[in-house]
Amino acid sequence: MTNTTRERLLDAGLRLLLKRGYNDLGIQTLLAATGIPKGSFYHYFKSKEDFALQVIDLYMSEVHRGLDASLGDETLPPLERVRKFFEISTEKYRKDGYLGCMLGGLGQELSGVNEVFRDKIEQCFSEIARRHAGCLEAARQQGTLPPDTDPHVMANLLLNCWEGAALRSRLRRDPAPLEQMLDFYFSAATAA
Repeated sequence: MTNTTRERLLDAGLRLLLKRGYNDLGIQTLLAATGIPKGSFYHYFKSKEDFALQVIDLYMSEVHRGLDASLGDETLPPLERVRKFFEISTEKYRKDGYLGCMLGGLGQELSGVNEVFRDKIEQCFSEIARRHAGCLEAARQQGTLPPDTDPHVMANLLLNCWEGAALRSRLRRDPAPLEQMLDFYFSAATAA
């Protein structure tokens, strides 16, 4: 990321929204963390909501890079590519102190009170599941998954399980729930 004022604000927002959540992140905290004046914030963002939505876009660009790196790795069988994405995510969570998924955290915090965030976060999750479904379909076609497997259902189930495990990992500051969920999911998916 280059070092423009807008990008510095968004980069700091990624860390702070993950750590503090939306309601506990004040503009002054963000400005103090970046050393950027208040007027500059409002030059780039209409509101705190606009800022957080743009942070989600930045977060999703990171997610897409992870999806590209893992799902696009044709040297691996399809199921290993899917698992690789979640292993990359586990490593990122470790580096962040097991704070979990920003989408999951914001979704839990805001989905009941803010329709804009609920819709945005659901779109993000749907896109992640869609990308995984393509790889799961390849696994089904190769015979790694049973022929009657619905890759879209399996991708959504995987994402739902992951988000629950990410929450437990955050609560415990421990990767065990993530690792256990992946082991269970992939053994169950191939045994069906």
